[in-house]
Amino acid sequence: IAGFQTPESVLWDSTLDVYFVSNINGNPTAKDGNGFISVVDPAGTIRDSVFIKGLNAPKGMAFVGDTLWVTDIDVIRGFNARTEAPVATVPIPGAVFLNDITAAPDGSLYITDTAIRFGAQGPQHTGTDKIFRVAPDRKVSVALASDSLGRPNGITFDRATQRYIVVPFGAGKIFSWTPGSDPTTLATGPGQFDGVEVAGNAIWVSSWADSSVYRYAGGQGTNVIKGVQSPADIGYDAKRHRVLIPVFLGNAVEIWQVQ
Repeated sequence: IAGFQTPESVLWDSTLDVYFVSNINGNPTAKDGNGFISVVDPAGTIRDSVFIKGLNAPKGMAFVGDTLWVTDIDVIRGFNARTEAPVATVPIPGAVFLNDITAAPDGSLYITDTAIRFGAQGPQHTGTDKIFRVAPDRKVSVALASDSLGRPNGITFDRATQRYIVVPFGAGKIFSWTPGSDPTTLATGPGQFDGVEVAGNAIWVSSWADSSVYRYAGGQGTNVIKGVQSPADIGYDAKRHRVLIPVFLGNAVEIWQVQ
């Protein structure tokens, strides 16, 4: 599906049965107000190219009830997923490059901070890798701060095992993590990981290193989808068993049937 502007993330809304697509539309660290979120239906038609506008560089998205939360450099923003009405903006003190976001069962949000900035030399690590927590009362805390995270990028909550899966861009590891403990290596792979989704007993992970999407099960990875340049923060449509891939540098979204 063409017609996007630096698409970074795709998220399936099981209630409305649509796909939300975050568009950076420019520099991933620029506060330029160019960013927006599109809505696509499962048939592949763009229902609303600019459903939510006025963002800076929107990246990962997550739902808590009817609220669509999106990371936006150093804040997270919440919108009503049905009406687009703003719900809240929560600044994240100390954030450098907020990337992905996932919701916990209690309604709190966990957000990765890749801690990079884009300068003349390209992306540069300028802070400490972190995972922030935003409680239901919107109180912000640091859940984990450690450069052993390897530039954390994607994060998702695995309800079956009650743990978080974290994938880094700067390391060839897939981490399992529970708040209050250190992350442990669940599996290894090519690195330059971006998005991560859990589907049943499988973990789907996108990798820029070899333009692929992998399926991990039992600690073993299978290169299932190949030849997708710059696969960013993938989504998963559990109703149709589809992997949804934002092609970051190609201004498109690819939909792959995987079962």
